[in-house]
Amino acid sequence: MDSIFFNAYNTCDMKTQAGILSDDIEFFHDKGGLSTSKNEIIAATKKNICGKVTRTLIKGSIEVYPINKYGAVQIGYHKFFNNREPNAKSVPSKFIAIWKKEHEKWLMTKVISLH
Repeated sequence: MDSIFFNAYNTCDMKTQAGILSDDIEFFHDKGGLSTSKNEIIAATKKNICGKVTRTLIKGSIEVYPINKYGAVQIGYHKFFNNREPNAKSVPSKFIAIWKKEHEKWLMTKVISLH
């Protein structure tokens, strides 16, 4: 699901992103604070990310643990590249995602993004 979501993120496929984010999303960003509006998160991604930023997963960094009767927690490292500043250094940052399995569909319900 991570690769599906971030492929959509990197290609500005807002419909796929919206389909994976829970309506009850909680997005915690160490610099930006808490966002709980799915529509605002999608709009901000479209405005600030599309065509400007690319996310790359750090190979071998992903850990996934099941959460009984809920879904799973994912922990890993990724990098974000600013396409408008190709020479800028990208530093790996940690993220945590909580995934809920609901009616055979996986939804991202909580994200913690640390830079």
